[in-house]
Amino acid sequence: MSTCINCPRKCAVSRPGGFCGAGDDIIISRAGLHFWEEPCISGTRGAGTVFFSGCNLRCVYCQNYEISSKFQGKPVSEKRLREIYLELIAQGAHNIDLVTPMHYSEQILRTLAEPLPVPVVCNTNGYESLENLQRWEGKAQIYLPDFKYSDNAVAAKYSSAPDYFAAASAAVLEMFRQTGPVEYDSDGLMTKGVMIRHLMLPGMWRNTQGVIDFIASNFNPGEIIFCLMRQYIPHGRAGEFPELDRKITAAEYDRAVNYMLDSGIEDGFIQDEEAASKEFIPEFDGSGV
Repeated sequence: MSTCINCPRKCAVSRPGGFCGAGDDIIISRAGLHFWEEPCISGTRGAGTVFFSGCNLRCVYCQNYEISSKFQGKPVSEKRLREIYLELIAQGAHNIDLVTPMHYSEQILRTLAEPLPVPVVCNTNGYESLENLQRWEGKAQIYLPDFKYSDNAVAAKYSSAPDYFAAASAAVLEMFRQTGPVEYDSDGLMTKGVMIRHLMLPGMWRNTQGVIDFIASNFNPGEIIFCLMRQYIPHGRAGEFPELDRKITAAEYDRAVNYMLDSGIEDGFIQDEEAASKEFIPEFDGSGV
């Protein structure tokens, strides 16, 4: 790829060299059955999860900091990536869950030229361009975007993305246009649709409130799934920012849950306090690659 304009940053530089750090080689840090996604994704046999290295946000607190910013992982060919999908399916994976894949869109879309026998989950940070997302139409059956920020000042400070809200808003609407309302199989597993995640940050109620307001204003009950996540722990560079160097309090989370329910959002998931644990951060040790 001579220049890259795949995401809203539109770096327009030869790769590697852009903000995400990706080159033309696909870098993967881990592949395996993953049981810590939402129940309608992980099911009983696990999601067939592939963790890609690099990221176009590189949040200072990223829970996957070792791969998003440190680029921990191994290079694989497109042929090998396709083999990994099939190996995970043979192990019983309910779906193929591609985590932070969009900066490798050129390569990944070629590996999906032939449809897989299970749904493909595009698990993204939400900071995507419409042009790149449109290339995924028909390739991803399920979108699992983060919706990190409604406050652009917060997005600028922690993710160097002052235009995050506009980009993510347009992105999730495009994802919904592609998939339509959420659908499930007879076992309650998601087969199609959009599940939006919001990771609460400590002390940033207005940021969370704005995300909830956007979801409530743009989707009818039953159309999408919304996950209000309590699993934030200080990680990565969070220690450099005193306001980020703590977990969410029970009072903060309860306030957000009550606001979400009052807004009319009922389709989704909330988390227990135990979710805020390093135990739920995978070992990015190259297994399955």
